[in-house]
Amino acid sequence: MPAVLYKRQRDVLEFIQNFIKKNGYSPTLMEIGKSLRLSSPATVHEHIKTLERKGFIKKNDNEVRGIELLGIYENYEMAQAVAGMELPLLGYIHAGKPLEPYDDPTATFKVTANLVPQNKMAFVLQVKGESMIEDGIFPGDYVVLVKEDQVKNGDIVVALLENGLATLKRFFRENGQIKLMPANSKMQPIYATDVQVQGRMVALIRKYL
Repeated sequence: MPAVLYKRQRDVLEFIQNFIKKNGYSPTLMEIGKSLRLSSPATVHEHIKTLERKGFIKKNDNEVRGIELLGIYENYEMAQAVAGMELPLLGYIHAGKPLEPYDDPTATFKVTANLVPQNKMAFVLQVKGESMIEDGIFPGDYVVLVKEDQVKNGDIVVALLENGLATLKRFFRENGQIKLMPANSKMQPIYATDVQVQGRMVALIRKYL
C-alpha cells in the first residue's frame, strides 16, 4: 500500500512531476512556492522533506534543482488511478451568465483518476440551467473539464464570451465564426468571432440523494 499523502503534499508532488515532464529538469523551491501560492519558503521545505521521508522524491541539498522522483511514485500513480483524485470545485456554470464561485474556495470533488487525461489540469463545475438537457446534462449535474489550448468541432466546452459571460455549449468553427450550440431546441446558438475556451468537458457526474 502506498504512503498516504495529504492534499497539499499531492499538489506539490504533482507539480514537480508535471514540471519535470515539461522542462526536463526539476523545479526550485521558489518555483514550487510561487506556483502553489505558498508564501513561506519554510512551508515548501517542509513539504519536500515529508515527500522525501515517505519515499516519493530524493533531494540533493547541494543543488538548486536537486529534486528527483523515485520509483515509489509510479506505484502511487497506479494506486491513485483506482482510489481517485480530488479536483477543485470552482462553482456553478449558467447559460450566459458569469461563473458563480462556490462560497468555499477550497471545495473539492473526488473523481476516479481515469476520467482525466494524464498531465492535464482539470476542474469541476456544477450546472445550472437547461441549455444542454438534450445532451443529458441537467441542472445539478457536475461536469469535469480539462484546460485545453485546442478543441475540436463538437466538443462540449465552457466558453468565455467577449462580454465576460460564460456558457456551456458544443463548440463549432463555421464560416470564420465560432458557433456555440445549445442542446435545447428552445434555444438559439450563439455566434462569436472570438471566445476563450476555459475547459473541455470530459465527464458528467450525477449525484443521487
